[in-house]
Amino acid sequence: MSEPIPPQAISLRRLPLGDKLFFSAFLCLVGVGYLMALTLIYTVDAGRDGKPGISVQDIADDYYGNRSGTRLEAAIRGPMAPHLDSVASRNAIVAWLKSGASESGYQSSIRPILQRDCVSCHSKAAGLGLPDFTDYAGIHTVATVDTGQSIESLVRLSHIHLFGIGLLLFAVGMIFRRSELRPWFKHSVLLTPFAAVFVDILTWFLTKQDPIYAYTLVGAGAVLGLALAMQILIAFYQLWWWRGT
Repeated sequence: MSEPIPPQAISLRRLPLGDKLFFSAFLCLVGVGYLMALTLIYTVDAGRDGKPGISVQDIADDYYGNRSGTRLEAAIRGPMAPHLDSVASRNAIVAWLKSGASESGYQSSIRPILQRDCVSCHSKAAGLGLPDFTDYAGIHTVATVDTGQSIESLVRLSHIHLFGIGLLLFAVGMIFRRSELRPWFKHSVLLTPFAAVFVDILTWFLTKQDPIYAYTLVGAGAVLGLALAMQILIAFYQLWWWRGT
């Protein structure tokens, strides 16, 4: 009596229809989710350097900060600019920041602008976890020199990303390992994103100390995205169109 074929030996093209549909649904979901993640990075970081689009400088400003100014000024000149009622409002806030960001100035001229344009999101009631602009203590946290992400924030985000992306790569990899490819190529594509995630998160902390590491951060993110895209597309192709050699 012959021994049963282990599940991992069954290639993608030989899977039953139900398994193909199940794997395909998951791969589509992951692909769309990753595109949404890229969109989020763009919407959050684009324009931090005062120029249209997203650049390495924008990424560096997120982690290292713009130490020639404040987080609030960087935001209202960049991604938050469209939310202000007018250029005059932006100029008024910048002038207040340059003059020392006093509490009296906040109460007399800045608070009405923020109440009109910002507190719908920047308040405890909104529940979005953003700085609270309803009082001076809240606005003061972003009215000081911008030193980028805090170490506490990076530690919190890194453990979430390491667990979350690690499990995601494991699940996608379990599908991809059934593909029919040369072993050296398959193993390279399987392992590369894990290394890229490690380098990516390590360079968060390095970029916090020196903005030059932002180039490594962007490169690691690109390698991660490319390897994940290859796994998804190759697996999807072999599920439905690959006929073998």
